[in-house]
Amino acid sequence: MADRTSSSITIKAEKPEIMAVIADFAEYPEWAEGITAAEVVTTGDDGRAEQVRITLEAGPIKDTYVLAYDWDDDEAVHWHLVERGTMLTGMTGAYRLAERDGETEVTYELAVDVRVPMIGMVRRKAEKRIIDTALKGLKRRVEG
Repeated sequence: MADRTSSSITIKAEKPEIMAVIADFAEYPEWAEGITAAEVVTTGDDGRAEQVRITLEAGPIKDTYVLAYDWDDDEAVHWHLVERGTMLTGMTGAYRLAERDGETEVTYELAVDVRVPMIGMVRRKAEKRIIDTALKGLKRRVEG
């Protein structure tokens, strides 16, 4: 897996409120640009998703894949690809939350591998766009 790309945003909310939005996969099509469906496949003892089937339509990329999630209470969530799509061959990522002066800094890390060869700089630019769009959508959803 390639190097990760990351970015952060500050949200005016506490960690549990933000993590509740992140964990509510059924609502992703409402705020996560490009995700048209997110179906929880398995759930852990804590009630949070362990595996989620995601359908993505982002420009020319249309794919369905399954991610496995590992939750660290309301501090962080990590994921990795467990079922490849037609385009997506690898993915790891994380949301990390840190409280700062009554707000929460959310850092999103992502590394993606696709079936089509892609220059590293182009891949990182695409990852950065995905991350920034997701963080802005999360902020709007939580604060809105």
